[in-house]
This record gives sequence, C-alpha cells and structure tokens, in this order.
Amino acid sequence: VQLQASGGGLVQPGGSLRLSCAASASIYRTVSMSWYRQAPGKQRELVARTTSDGNTDSSDSVKGRFTISGDIASGMVFLQMDALEPDDTAVYYCHSQIYASLYDYRKRRQKELWGHGTLVTVSS
Repeated sequence: VQLQASGGGLVQPGGSLRLSCAASASIYRTVSMSWYRQAPGKQRELVARTTSDGNTDSSDSVKGRFTISGDIASGMVFLQMDALEPDDTAVYYCHSQIYASLYDYRKRRQKELWGHGTLVTVSS
C-alpha cells in the first residue's frame, strides 16, 4: 500500500491550495492520517492530524488557516490551506498509521506509511 499525495504548486501570498492524499489499496484499519512538511534546511514537522475517532489537531503555526479533513477509513485525507504565507513553503508529506491486518490489530502492531512529497511554494 502506498500513499499518493497531490495538489502542490506555486501560489501567491494570501492564496489557497488544497492537498489530497489517497491510499493506493484498501487498508485493514487506519489509526490516523497526517500532513507533515519540511522546509529547506529545516526538520520535518507535523502540520495537522486526524484520527479514526474524529479528533483533529494542527500546529500553532497553521491554526485558523489550514484545515484537515477526509475519510480516513477509506484512506483519504485533504489539507485545505488558506491565507498562505511564504513561510509555508515546503515539501508536504502525507503520513498514516495503520493496522495492516487483523493479526497486526490483535497484536497492536502499527505500521507507518509515508507518501512522496508534494512541493508547495508561496511566492509573489
């Protein structure tokens, strides 16, 4: 199973973009789906997360501007990014924590999936 992210691009400050991420095949059970980002010269950081019980969380730097949503039971997650700033420029990665099988679920053995990044550039 792979995560396939799309939707990045070049946008002017104040603009919007919507990122999408979808699993390439069915997953036994998804625990959470998240978006991370990595700016040049910086460490990868968590942007926003949504869990199977409906909880969402986001970093302070994007609160009020970015919204995570999706149907993680179906392996899909979106990131609506509004009021984009130059500091939001980064490669954005989709991430998921899953149980790959009933056996793994009973053993509480989670697996991490990472998608290929999609570049978001905010510049005038």
